Amino acid sequence: MKKALTIAGSDSGGGAGIQADLKTFQELNVYGMSALTAVTAQNTIGVQGVFPLEAEAVAEQIHSVGVDIGADALKTGMLFNAKIIRAVAENIEQFRWETVVVDPVMIAKGGAPLLQQEAVSALKKYLLPLCLVITPNIPEAEVLTGMSIRNSDEKREAAKRIHALGARNVIIKGGHDEESQESVDLLFDGREFACFSTPRIETRNTHGTGCTFSAAITAELAKGSSVYDAVSLAKDFINAAIRDQLHIGNGHGPTNHWAFNKKKESRQTSWQE
Repeated sequence: MKKALTIAGSDSGGGAGIQADLKTFQELNVYGMSALTAVTAQNTIGVQGVFPLEAEAVAEQIHSVGVDIGADALKTGMLFNAKIIRAVAENIEQFRWETVVVDPVMIAKGGAPLLQQEAVSALKKYLLPLCLVITPNIPEAEVLTGMSIRNSDEKREAAKRIHALGARNVIIKGGHDEESQESVDLLFDGREFACFSTPRIETRNTHGTGCTFSAAITAELAKGSSVYDAVSLAKDFINAAIRDQLHIGNGHGPTNHWAFNKKKESRQTSWQE
């Protein structure tokens, strides 16, 4: 049984954060564990409150997992402040975990900040040099690089700059590139670029897409997939989760975490018939 750890905030609405991560791990047949960094009061309309844990509490949770169960891969989500980032980085180094996926969660769908401004430099200094994969969206990539990203050339330049900060593989997601008819995620491994493209789906039900996408990558890496193959499957997973809509809540609804397997089972049934 492969195991994956998520270090992230809790989403009371169930669409993002550790809830989305654990659902994704389960759907991809990986045993999921968690270390909470913060408790949020939120729903599809917005974030009503953020209550961060002490860095010591975060570190103790990670340590408890590390000394007993271990992890074949881990991902980070909302880390909130510099002290928590330092604690996470120290534990990654202590347990010599190398299969690390960083989703640099900075802003919620409704616009609420989920990472303190001074924590950005800590993220770049302590966590990026430890990560195998980082998965920023375009606004997050702009914060990490200090440049604007308006076209594919600038997206490639941003990927190079983030790679130079220490991340071994950079995936800049295309969900915010709303002028394009395609959602194109760009992967850069330090040598070559690869694009993963799916038709854009017009919907408000995209809460937790970044968490789910990075969790799917983490699950596949835990099972031994290459970065390219993990990203490819994660792209299919999140595309199915967005396409097969749940229509929950009055705002940005969550994605459908069981859609990928439901689609796969449907194909198998059709083939057998």
